[in-house]
Amino acid sequence: MRVMVKLTERAAGHVLGLMQEDPEARVLRVAVQGGGCSGLQYALGFDLEAQAGDAVGEQHGVNVVIDRFSLPYLEGAEVDFVDGLMGQGFAVSNPNAAASCGCGSSFTAEGAEAPAGAAGSGCGTCAA
Repeated sequence: MRVMVKLTERAAGHVLGLMQEDPEARVLRVAVQGGGCSGLQYALGFDLEAQAGDAVGEQHGVNVVIDRFSLPYLEGAEVDFVDGLMGQGFAVSNPNAAASCGCGSSFTAEGAEAPAGAAGSGCGTCAA
């Protein structure tokens, strides 16, 4: 299966650097979870390997996996590493986001309902 998320070279460089610090970090897992100010939030983390049903792909030397629940929400998204006035970190640009939280870490998907109890649990910088 082909991963439908683009990982920029800059983001891949930071991911590879973090992976060198943890021998059990073999794949980058990109996911969507219920929560955040807007109902859904992005989750990036490391895993040992892909699980059954995951979309798997390699970009700039990084093995990227996405679970089948998250894939429709992330299709066409781009993960970059930004360094700006508000700090540095990974940022997701997602064409599937109908609305985003002011902090950029949570979003509402077109036609999707937020999981029960998720809205307003968020980042603390946005009005729910």
